[in-house]
Amino acid sequence: MQLTGAEIVIRCLQEEKVEYVFGYPGGSVLYIYDELFKQDKFKHILVRHEQAAVHAADAYSRSSNKIGVAMVTSGPGVTNAVTGIATAHMDSVPMVIISGQVPTAYIGQDAFQECDTVGITRPCVKHNFLVKDVRDLAITLKKAFYLAKTGRPGPVLVDIPKDITNQKCEFEYPKTITMRSYNPVVKGHSGQIKKAVQMLLDAKRPMIYAGGGVILSDAADRLVKLARRLGYPVTNTLMGLGGYPATDKQSLGMLGMHGTYEANMAMQNCDVLIAVGARFDDRVIGNPVHFAEVARKIIHIDIDPSSISKRVKVDVPIVGNLPDVLDELHKLLEASAGVPDAKALAAWWKQIDEWRSKKSLKYKQGKEIIMPQYVVEKLYEVTGGDAFITSDVGQHQMWAAQYYKFDKPRRWINSGGLGTMGVGLPYAMGVRFANPKATVACVTGEGSIQMNIQELSTAKQFRLPIKIINLNNRYLGMVRQWQQMFHGNRYAESYVDALPDFVKLAEAYGHVGMKIERPADVEPALREAFTKHKNDLVFMDFLTDQTANVYPMVAAGKGLSEMILAEEL
Repeated sequence: MQLTGAEIVIRCLQEEKVEYVFGYPGGSVLYIYDELFKQDKFKHILVRHEQAAVHAADAYSRSSNKIGVAMVTSGPGVTNAVTGIATAHMDSVPMVIISGQVPTAYIGQDAFQECDTVGITRPCVKHNFLVKDVRDLAITLKKAFYLAKTGRPGPVLVDIPKDITNQKCEFEYPKTITMRSYNPVVKGHSGQIKKAVQMLLDAKRPMIYAGGGVILSDAADRLVKLARRLGYPVTNTLMGLGGYPATDKQSLGMLGMHGTYEANMAMQNCDVLIAVGARFDDRVIGNPVHFAEVARKIIHIDIDPSSISKRVKVDVPIVGNLPDVLDELHKLLEASAGVPDAKALAAWWKQIDEWRSKKSLKYKQGKEIIMPQYVVEKLYEVTGGDAFITSDVGQHQMWAAQYYKFDKPRRWINSGGLGTMGVGLPYAMGVRFANPKATVACVTGEGSIQMNIQELSTAKQFRLPIKIINLNNRYLGMVRQWQQMFHGNRYAESYVDALPDFVKLAEAYGHVGMKIERPADVEPALREAFTKHKNDLVFMDFLTDQTANVYPMVAAGKGLSEMILAEEL
């Protein structure tokens, strides 16, 4: 069967059972869009900016464990998409990005809307391809989907020159794919797993440290099984929230720069640490020199061997797919005659409970000014803790992570590694497409929301009943907090002047706008938004305390136990 390159792209997407393609048309992809128009097996979601297309595809993937797909044109289309691609890459999100390119003969000639897509995206993708022959198109797309999902997941880009999309060849889509140079390890080394089991059973002050890999590999149920079998405390990274139920008594909450006092102190003072799908990044352990001051044995399970001993030297490295490794770990624990030291474990929990008694997330809500933490707590109550929460990046992101208790995986969608402002609204769109009956709320700030606010138009077109929780403190809050603490209260360009009337702006896009200024109105407004306006997008503009800071806080270069706690309240 002779098909054009454009027809092949569409057929490949259909073969991969793609549901949605998030994109924006342009000259170099017009043949593909023409074929897309002729089919009805998947839908195209027209965003208003290419960055939003990639963010929406990213969130679609994060919230569903399916591969998100985005499509953009050449030149400014793909450069607009780079921020979204880098965001997905830093958080290991499986995606396929199809980009148009100028015709093959024009490449390198500074043609209209030409850029070196392969060169520009190389540092921020798992892999990328430039298709030079239409006969390679089908197998290249098969490789892209295979690479995106297997091993350590990530975004894969396929750059297709315009002339390739109009040339014809025989079409055959491979059923399977093998790549000689790419064979990710799945099963962990049995000898290393045996060592890990013995080390865990010998622990006096154990700690389970779980990251985003638990979410990405669908290993949350296995993590819960391990923690409850052993009775050990669990802490989650920002990206790992929901991988272990936050309301469970063994959960110490999030750790790291804005983690709880008990999580950070337990992490610093444990004698055996098992890291599950986490990478010891700078926002988690602070200064690695300080972290190394306390002697401990470390077990590290990760699909990516390059992540092991990258920042912290470990004692028992285990490379493999988390579900497979944890299954083997469970089998060996069942077969083992050993049990944890009950007396030592009780003493360890007593110490943890003393740290917990500090109540490091406490704050004081008065009658006059809305505290942002209070809004998130009420959001949790009103939604019953069962919503999908997306966030932008800044103080509001940390408050959402601290005060919304995630008991299920894939419910917390945020940009961790890159810290990308502007993701919240397109993330909420992607989540809603992946979960069409779910309650979806976007926690944002007046700075972040304006970076992709044009997507209110997309949300209107597709009737997405997202609830936007804008914690409006009239500052770039996290920037202001650092300027207060480390730059002598010199608030250089962190005050957001000339803000729009968000209620009128939401209404201009055809949505419902609400402005909330009093603490007593917070809960009633939320309940109205989620009940009376259940089927509408509601933009809720909460005017919050301008001086509120995120606590606890570990300053850059400091150690985990060197936390700045909230002032006495």
